[in-house]
Order: sequence, then structure tokens, then C-alpha cells
Amino acid sequence: MSTPPSSSLQAPGRGRFARWLETAPSAAFVLIAVTAAFTTYFSMYAFRKPFAAARFEGLYFMGTAIGLKTALVIGQIIGYALSKWVGIKFCSEIAPGRRAKTLVTLVLIAEFALLLFAVVPDPLKVVALFFNGIPLGMIWGLVVWYLEGRRTSEILMAGLACSFIVASGVTKDFARALMAGTIADLWAHLPLLGPLIGNALGKVSEFWMPFITGLHFLPFFLFGVWTLQQLPKPNAADVATRAPRTPMNGSDRLAFLRRFGLGMLLLCTAYFFLTAYRDFRDNYQVEIFEELGYRYDDNKVIISQAETLVTAGVIAAMALLNAIHGNRKALLTAFIIMTGGLLMLGGATALFSAGWVNGFWWMTLTGLGSYLAYVPFNAMLFERLMAATRATGTAVFAIYVADSVGYTGSVGIQLFKDLAQKSSTRLGFFQTYTWFLCIVGSTCLIAAAVYFLRRSQTAAEPGPTPTS
Repeated sequence: MSTPPSSSLQAPGRGRFARWLETAPSAAFVLIAVTAAFTTYFSMYAFRKPFAAARFEGLYFMGTAIGLKTALVIGQIIGYALSKWVGIKFCSEIAPGRRAKTLVTLVLIAEFALLLFAVVPDPLKVVALFFNGIPLGMIWGLVVWYLEGRRTSEILMAGLACSFIVASGVTKDFARALMAGTIADLWAHLPLLGPLIGNALGKVSEFWMPFITGLHFLPFFLFGVWTLQQLPKPNAADVATRAPRTPMNGSDRLAFLRRFGLGMLLLCTAYFFLTAYRDFRDNYQVEIFEELGYRYDDNKVIISQAETLVTAGVIAAMALLNAIHGNRKALLTAFIIMTGGLLMLGGATALFSAGWVNGFWWMTLTGLGSYLAYVPFNAMLFERLMAATRATGTAVFAIYVADSVGYTGSVGIQLFKDLAQKSSTRLGFFQTYTWFLCIVGSTCLIAAAVYFLRRSQTAAEPGPTPTS
């Protein structure tokens, strides 16, 4: 396990807790860093996903055939996708001293957009969610900056990645509880201001629910960001093992794409369809579970249950990655895990179609398969790719190139479903798309694995790890 960073690399004037982290036992450092990253990104989901827990039944966008919920999902995803394109430059260049303030500013802008969502007329609610998506798309890259380039990066990033798997289910179940009045009842039993808050909340409407959810999670977000800011920089041993991570200017970014162009094209093609799949499953879980026969009244936390099982599987896979010391071997293992995840989609769907697994386990297995492929894209794959090829720069850049393409695909698939496949149910479309992703995605990943493993042969692995 890595030793914590040396104090010689740190800026003066750091607080007592930050100075302690510089010499803390490695296990303590990892636990605190994972907790900080998990808390920050988990809380961010409370500003992004709760609206998906509402059905907005019988409401359509400006008199068209497009349902209001579909329009809201697309509006937010367009903002989120635009944010990813902006993040290619912004997140790869940002100076360390600006990260914490930027994180807080971005979330406050997103929460203000949710307030607008609650009060503006229905057609403008799509615009409000568009502006909600713009700041949120850059938060991932800013958090990854704190974690990459360390010998324990896989553990740290696995904790970060698992946050959005768990958060997706928990924040939507929390949102449904707000609308059902359960959260108000909980407040009413707390001392001091609890009864007053509970009476004020009551049953929260579909349109106020996203803003109220964000308010509940804002203190946790602020705590997570503060803790991230206390983390020391990677030490000399980390840099020797994983290559230095530095901000990238325009020429650096262009050089990276020229060097790895074909491989990035294959990865981005797979990620284009994978992100759209993951987003469709995430945004319409409520509807798909109900089509499968799981009604809310009898299954209040079914989404959280499924995503908790998914998280356990993903953590086990990412722990395996961290246990592999050779960067090239770890890169190969990452591709095996990702390709296996996409093949799992086809296997699970075959079992479901044959009646050998029920709807709950099918949704759980499609979640596990898609996240086994999706999670490495968000950190671990590019972390090991940078280390195995000894490429200079930051993994954040490669992550945001893939993300910008991926969320563009998510917009396209949402529109394709409602305009070209409007007769299909959410469940029927999802089942067909699962087969498509299994075949196309796994083919692209196998080709990308061959490409990058050949490229990594020319990059020498680092020698013995120096101590600090």
C-alpha cells in the first residue's frame, strides 16, 4: 500500500488536519480520501437525479408527442453533455487552488436552477434543467484531480465511482419519500425545529421535490469538498509509479489525441452507446420496474436494493484492479472486466427471456454488467492507460473526451426512443437496446484492448518504487 505524500511537496499554511494527513498511516489516508470523494459525488447526485423519480404523468412538452419527462431528461442531458465538452478544456487546465471554490460554486448554481424549475411555467422547466446540468457535468473531473496519480488511485476512484451507483438509487428513493410525505414524518419526530420543518414540508410536489432534495444534501456536499481540499499531493513514490499528472494546454491535448487517436475512437464509440444505455436505465428505472410488476407501494426501496448489490460487485472488481501492480497487466485486466460486463448484459437478458431469472434480478444484473463497463471509463481505465504508456498530462482530459461523446449519445438515444420508437414501451426498448450494446460495445472494447496493449509495450514499466 502506498505511503502518504511527503510534506516536502505541500504548500505552506495548511491546517492541522491537512498536516496530519501528510504523515498519516496509509490505511487512514485511503479511508479519509475515499470518504471525502464518495460524500462529495454522492451528494452531487441529489442535485442531478431526483427529478427522475417523478413520473410527470399525462404532461407533454409544448403540445408535442414528447412527454414532459422525456423533455426534462433531454434538457438536463444536453446541459450535462455541453458541460463535458467545456470540461475537456476547463477541467484539464484548472489550477489546484481554485478547485474547492469552483466545486461549491457549481453546485450552488445547480441548486438555484432547481429553484427556477419549481416556479417557472412547464415549457421553461426544460430550460431550468438545462442550466442545472451545465455546472454538474464538471464536478466529476474536479474530484478526480484530487485522487489520480497515486499508487492507491484504484481504491480511491472505486470509492468515488461507487458513489454514483448508490446515489442514483438512494436519492431517487429519497425523492419518492419526499413526495409521499415520509421525510416530513421523519422530521416531525425530531426535536427542536423538526416538527416545524415536517409541517412545512408535508407531501412535496413533483416540481418542488428536486430543490428540496438538494437542500437536504447540501451540508454533506460542503463537508466532502472541505475534506478533499485537505488531501496532500501525490508523493515522489506515486509519481515514479504512475507518471506525473500535470495540467494540459491545447498543444498537449492535441498531441495526446494524435498519439492515441484510433484507440480513443474505439473507446468513445463503445462509450457513446454505453453512456446512453446507463442513462436510460437510470432515468427510467421507476417506469421499468413498474412495467416489470414492482409497484412503489409494495417496493419502496427496490431501486436502492438493486443498486446496492450492483455496488458490491463493482467494488470487488475494482479491488482486483488495485491489487495488480504492473500497469500493463492492470490495463489488460480492466479491459477484461469491461468486456465481461457487456457480455453479462446479453447473458442476463437471455436468462430473463427464458424465465430463469425474475425482473428484479434482471435489472440488477444489467446494472452490474453496465457499471462494470462504465465505471472504469470514469477513472481507472485512463489512470492505468496513462501509467502504462507513460503519457504526460492528466487522466481527467481523456475522461472528459469520452464523457463528452458519451453524453452526446445519451441525448441521441433519448430522442430516438421517443421519436422513432414511440410505440415501444420503456421496458421493450431497454431489452432490445441491451442486446445491441452487448454486441457492438464488446466488439469495440476488444479492438481497443489490442490497440492500447500494443502501444503500452513500447513504454517501460517504472523501476522499484522509491520510499518517501
